[in-house]
Amino acid sequence: MERELTQMGRRARALPLDVSRIATFDGFATSVAGVLAEWKAERFNFLVNNAGIGIHAPLMETTEEQFDMLVNIHLKGTFFLTQKLVPHMADGGRILNISTGLTRFCLPGYAAYAAMKGAVEVLTRYEAAELAARRISVNTLAPGAIETDFGGGAVRDNKDINSYIASVTALGRAGRPDDIGGAVAALLGPDTGWINAQRIEASGGMKL
Repeated sequence: MERELTQMGRRARALPLDVSRIATFDGFATSVAGVLAEWKAERFNFLVNNAGIGIHAPLMETTEEQFDMLVNIHLKGTFFLTQKLVPHMADGGRILNISTGLTRFCLPGYAAYAAMKGAVEVLTRYEAAELAARRISVNTLAPGAIETDFGGGAVRDNKDINSYIASVTALGRAGRPDDIGGAVAALLGPDTGWINAQRIEASGGMKL
């Protein structure tokens, strides 16, 4: 991706980060500041907290290890990475936290995962309130089921799962990566700056 963007005449830099390792966030923030200095830029404008994993396990079979992993990646990681990077953001910037349609509707086996995302949606509103003095808007984007590698690629590769999702989605199909990419671009675009502290679902009308 970095090479493709560079070939398009854009500046891009890929920096490795394991969002479950909170202790590395100071070093990551320093690396971000270094890239900004290299580009002669004082601040960056947009932060999208998108890292995540999916664990499918019934409520009564979810282990403490699985639960803690989800906490570290989805909630603790989002909270503290934002805390470390906000000082490097421009006033008037945007933060977009990625949630899930599973905070609105329920599918058995995703209780722990959805609980983390529900917490992220609450966190979004608090971030919006506390960062308002710097005019940094914060929103949540909640995708439905998307045809990606997430969860082992089940939505994309398992015909039965894909057909089921299509059958419970108003627009008649599972989501695709460009559906979410377009929504992200819109929420970070010049015409949506007045949207703040909101949960926007991009699911094609799944489970209405």
